[in-house]
Amino acid sequence: MEAAADFNVQRGEHGETAVLTGDWTSMTLGDAGRRLGDALRGAQAPALDLTGIGRVDTHGAYTIVRSARGLPKGDRLAARPETARLLKLVAEASQAEPHVAHRLNPVQEFVERIGRGVVALGYDTLGTLAFTGRVLVTTGRALTNPRHFRLPSIVSLVERAGLDAIPIVFTTAFFIGAVVGLIGANMLSQFGAQVFAVELIGIAVLREFGILIAAILLAGRSSSSFAAEIGSMKMNEEIDAMQVMGVDPFDGLVLPRFVALLLMIPLLTFVSDIAGIIGGLLVTWSVLDISPMFFLQRIVDNVGATHFWIGMSKAPVMATVIAGIGCRQGLLVAGDVESLGRRVTAAVVHAIFAIILIDAVFALLYMELNI
Repeated sequence: MEAAADFNVQRGEHGETAVLTGDWTSMTLGDAGRRLGDALRGAQAPALDLTGIGRVDTHGAYTIVRSARGLPKGDRLAARPETARLLKLVAEASQAEPHVAHRLNPVQEFVERIGRGVVALGYDTLGTLAFTGRVLVTTGRALTNPRHFRLPSIVSLVERAGLDAIPIVFTTAFFIGAVVGLIGANMLSQFGAQVFAVELIGIAVLREFGILIAAILLAGRSSSSFAAEIGSMKMNEEIDAMQVMGVDPFDGLVLPRFVALLLMIPLLTFVSDIAGIIGGLLVTWSVLDISPMFFLQRIVDNVGATHFWIGMSKAPVMATVIAGIGCRQGLLVAGDVESLGRRVTAAVVHAIFAIILIDAVFALLYMELNI
């Protein structure tokens, strides 16, 4: 049973000595700390005899140090080793000056935030280059030794990332093609050139919207999925277990996802092109009374395959970027759920931003090449 904290002040030829007894804890302290401080108020460098106390916690230790106005030195302190260590720790902590954050003015704070952002961008760029180099090394090793390709993982990812996305890609592209056809029909009818809505639909869908719809939907579905899957494996230390077993995470996790998207995004782009053309065909048929045969003939004669191949040429780049961003963000996940949520969100945002940027670069490139 705990004993109440108490003390006795003895006066000798070397000054006052406070002899403490009982348990000096937050539960048994009572008013002993206040009384000890009053008793030692006029004393000069009082000694402390703590050999008679039982238990002591940080609250009790702080009360003793505060009442004695510091920790006595040398032979002026008599205590068990564990009690002396606790008193020393509490005394050092109580003497430490609190850290006061320096308040910056708004301009300095703005400049500091810009600087931190530039430094973070630099580190992120270095990390991206390191990740890209690791992927290239893994790909080269797999090409020289095909056993590094994990066929079961690739087949599973082809189904989940590609085939399962066909319905949503087809539906979205269908309505985008219908909207483009409706806008073209309404605008061109004012100039008596409504027949050119066919060329507008063909060029817009085959050259731009087909690949963009497929890539953006893959960014929302696959990039976030890759980040979540790899991130949860890292949180559960499954990636560490793979490395212990001698399996390279880039061989088992990253490379199959790259291969799956590289295989499936051309198919999804083709499905998106077909759906967009069908949507535009139905709109022009119902609004402009252009027959399907006439529509398809104008697509073949005036649009041709060039725009189709221009759209398809973007597919491998889009697939590489989507898979790379998703896998890298997953590997950057820390050990908490909040980090997982941030990385999954970053994977989607970065992938969509990269898709738009890449499409703009391709548009400028083909414009300079006059294609």
